[in-house]
Amino acid sequence: MGILERKEREKLELKQRILEAAKEIFIKEGFDKASIRAIADKIEYSPATIYLHYKDKDELFYAVHELGFDKLSEMTRSVENIEDGFQQLRARGLIYLKFAFENPELYDLMFIKEAPMHALKKQEAGWDCGMHNFVALQKNLALCIEQGSILPANIDVLSMSIWSYVHGLVSLNIRGRFEPFCELNPEIQLEKLLGESLDFMLNLIKKKNE
Repeated sequence: MGILERKEREKLELKQRILEAAKEIFIKEGFDKASIRAIADKIEYSPATIYLHYKDKDELFYAVHELGFDKLSEMTRSVENIEDGFQQLRARGLIYLKFAFENPELYDLMFIKEAPMHALKKQEAGWDCGMHNFVALQKNLALCIEQGSILPANIDVLSMSIWSYVHGLVSLNIRGRFEPFCELNPEIQLEKLLGESLDFMLNLIKKKNE
């Protein structure tokens, strides 16, 4: 391996260490405490080293939020093998809920925190990682319509409505808004209830046998 190749590999390895440290601190302590200095201390480098790779905190956490989308995409990849479009749609929704339950901090960064979107505005770039998942949902819905399992509708309206519904369930849960409800109803299993809420919504668009 030549000197240039070795330096490039070391650069990539350091960048990965920065990302992993940023993700770890963010998950453990939250966005506000995940400062550039704290991340630099974690990997035993100076803050200036991090700025060689990322312009600012927003850009760094845009990269961290991409890791979240990589993980979500990996989890949903298996549903592509489900030939029944409606069952694929249901499985996709359940995995989305599962991901949010298991990774609330990452979900918060991916879909609620403003930092990644601030970075996009500075870069004047597209939200490729987010749109990849959205397009996958659209393709799934198109398959459902083609197979006649759901009522025909505008794909953009349908996909936006479904995403917003499930995101609403997840966001309310992440922000602790379901906790008082569960305290009043201790027999409630929240994860099961959210799954049933997903089924209720999907049944609204399901095409009934005539």
